[in-house]
Amino acid sequence: MASMTDMRKQAVSGVVPPQQDEALIRMAWPSIARVPAVATLGRKLILSIVGAPLGWLVMAPLYFLKILPGLASRYTLTNRRVMIQHGMKPVMAQEVALSDIDDVRLIRDDNSDFFRAANLEIISKGVIKMTLRGIPGADTFRQAILNACMAWVPGKASRWIEFQPAKAPGGK
Repeated sequence: MASMTDMRKQAVSGVVPPQQDEALIRMAWPSIARVPAVATLGRKLILSIVGAPLGWLVMAPLYFLKILPGLASRYTLTNRRVMIQHGMKPVMAQEVALSDIDDVRLIRDDNSDFFRAANLEIISKGVIKMTLRGIPGADTFRQAILNACMAWVPGKASRWIEFQPAKAPGGK
């Protein structure tokens, strides 16, 4: 992060250009939906009064795995890249630079509405470079990635923004 003297030189406090330093934009921890078999079983059990306690027991290990200090996973978006990180002190497992991202696809399944989570596929040169599984609020995380690309990668904005001419007052 930027030091206090750097922050005084910034036009907008907290906004750091990628050439100067890497700044966190957004972070998300995967939900239980990242493991579809367990999520489906848990969802079906929870929908019945009798099976709900068993459903909670089935899903509990996955819930606690996401917050255990040594095993925690998170998806991180910065002004330079998108990363999958593991551990209490985040260790990068996989990354894609914002400049390499061509598109971000939202993939929903049967569990998406129940867990309010979906998968994101990051596309680079026509190939899926990274899959972020079970992201809560995946549509907003997707938009954050696209916005970061448009804001921080020269020339990317023109690919995703369609030009819409203004209409003359009283005109068609």
